[in-house]
Amino acid sequence: MTRPLIAIQQIQIGTVSSTEAQARETLGALVAAGFAGIELNSFQTQATPWLVRALTKAAGMPAGRGGKLDWHAMLADFPLRVVAIHEALGTIEADTTAVISRARRFGTMHVVVTGMYRFDYSGLHEVESLVQRLNAAGRRLADAGLRLLYHNHSVEFRKVAPGINAFDVLIEGTDPAFVNFEVDCFWAATAGVDPLALMHRLGGRVELCHLTDRGSRRTGSSMTPIDKIGSVELGLGNMDIPALIEQASEAGAAAVVLETHKNWIDGSPVRSAEVSAEVLRRHLAHAR
Repeated sequence: MTRPLIAIQQIQIGTVSSTEAQARETLGALVAAGFAGIELNSFQTQATPWLVRALTKAAGMPAGRGGKLDWHAMLADFPLRVVAIHEALGTIEADTTAVISRARRFGTMHVVVTGMYRFDYSGLHEVESLVQRLNAAGRRLADAGLRLLYHNHSVEFRKVAPGINAFDVLIEGTDPAFVNFEVDCFWAATAGVDPLALMHRLGGRVELCHLTDRGSRRTGSSMTPIDKIGSVELGLGNMDIPALIEQASEAGAAAVVLETHKNWIDGSPVRSAEVSAEVLRRHLAHAR
């Protein structure tokens, strides 16, 4: 079995890729750290409305201003495979041809849809409607040889009926021939869900795995011993990173994608990535 690639989500390097010189320096540092892949976001690889950038920043994910750069040309100079590109579901529906063109231009077969503020998870009917949209979009992409993946956050684990959460509906309702998953272990854990059990449940439907460790870091003086919980580098939190990496490998995931989008060690997204990359390399070397 081929081991997953070590990849990084573009959001992590948004603040250090605002100019071409800065982006190239950052990409070179990632390659030196052992990364072999990168996951791109459409809103970071092309001109994006200010509202999208503002909403992303409000969610605690610094997008930066690299959308004006030619990422295709830059990546051609580095041994980083594009493992996926994130696209809005509405964009896939409104202009499937453009999405297919972008994915092919970057040489990736995975198009990822992420929820956050875009979808209504308040009830069973609303989530079932999302399932129908995902299946239809996935079918369009499959006709072009692409794979549609759904990326979770925490809101999908809210109950929409007694004993049933929104993610249960997404799993059971989506057609594996057209829709599969990029499991974000951090957000599942944040919602109180065991990410390892979730990955076991999904099995081979986990085509990409997002990893961020979950713990606390003292950032200043405190009157109590309680620190705020957030993302930290792999191995510095309380998640079972080795087991999650092993399960991703067993599932045949194409890549394990690092995304530590804030709370970086030394305040540096690159230094943070270097620390986590060492953990990824060590554990993937022993994965089956």
